Amino acid sequence: MSELPFNGLRVVALEQAVAAPFCSRQLADLGAEVIKIERPDGGDFARGYDGALHGLSAYFAWLNRGKRSIALDLKLDRDRAVCAELIARADIFVHNLAPGAVERFGFGFDELATRYPRLIWCGISGYGPDGPYRDKKAYDLLVQAESGVVSVTGTPEEPAKVGISIADISSGLYAYSSILAALIARARTGRGQRIDISMLECLTEWMMPPIYSWQGTGNVPVRAGLRHNMIAPYGAYACSDGRMLFGIQNDREWPRFCAEVMLMPALAEDARFASNAARFANRAQLEPLIESRFGRMTRVKAAALLDRAGIANGSLNDTAEAAAHPQLAARQRWTTADSPAGPIAALLPPHNLQDAAPCMGRVPALGEHTQEIMAELGIVWTGAKRADGGHDGNNDGSQDGGAE
Repeated sequence: MSELPFNGLRVVALEQAVAAPFCSRQLADLGAEVIKIERPDGGDFARGYDGALHGLSAYFAWLNRGKRSIALDLKLDRDRAVCAELIARADIFVHNLAPGAVERFGFGFDELATRYPRLIWCGISGYGPDGPYRDKKAYDLLVQAESGVVSVTGTPEEPAKVGISIADISSGLYAYSSILAALIARARTGRGQRIDISMLECLTEWMMPPIYSWQGTGNVPVRAGLRHNMIAPYGAYACSDGRMLFGIQNDREWPRFCAEVMLMPALAEDARFASNAARFANRAQLEPLIESRFGRMTRVKAAALLDRAGIANGSLNDTAEAAAHPQLAARQRWTTADSPAGPIAALLPPHNLQDAAPCMGRVPALGEHTQEIMAELGIVWTGAKRADGGHDGNNDGSQDGGAE
């Protein structure tokens, strides 16, 4: 087994909530040393989202395994000095505080790049470091709405947010992939660089098919619930014992579906349904035919016919069914990670590198590694006072703001 690809990389994460923690956890899973800086008075506020997992926050447990937690109050001179020492030794600095906060603490890109030209500096915010929305607070639901995602999600009668934090997750993943690109560039040039990730820009990128459809036709894609808003048939259809999902992705599949699943081969020749555009325009005539046929079959029977015809299909699983998915079990995707509440279930990350099994590290308690990290810096830490003569001070910066 080869060593993990990020062994030897040092990451300082001034982070909270979801977006930056999701980014830095990817780095930790593959071997990077990630030092998570948290406030002494409660830490990352995601710790308080809930106590759903044996007293742990479900989000925090998911996002923070494999990291070391140090508790610092960046309003104090002494603690900012510690943070500065950590950054001086880091390859990567990730943060998602409110725009301008890290600059007030003295950790802006221009200042750090002058001293540490190899440092990769990555900031995640709701709307970016400039523009009229720069200082607007940005939580996941709000960015889903601003980007238009909510407008195409839900039923024709009512829009809905996506049930997981896709604005945060998408920005965390773009931050992670951008850091990988910056590491490759640094290997060639010897220099780090600035990365600015905007949650709005990440989700709007994912909205481009509906945007292109609107730009090309003048029509806004409709909300279609468990149907697709641009392809037909595609979605959930009622069987005699529940709903089955399937989709026709191309015109080669359509005749097979008509003959082998619908048992109506002549339907493939019907001009109303000869192309996806025609099928979508005539859904009101097509879907009752499908529902009539499927309504006389069980889900098992429908899945067997769809599989035999080579038509993609799936089950409408709830959370418990997803966790117990037989494919995950067959591929041995579940393992455990340590935490302050004891061992917890953990899903192996989907990197799936052939020769590098991920590091499924411990979820840290708040400040669990403070003294350990201080010792590595050569500081004798007594909590209220540093033995090296550091002193308290004041700063008008805040660690409270940031993008969820």
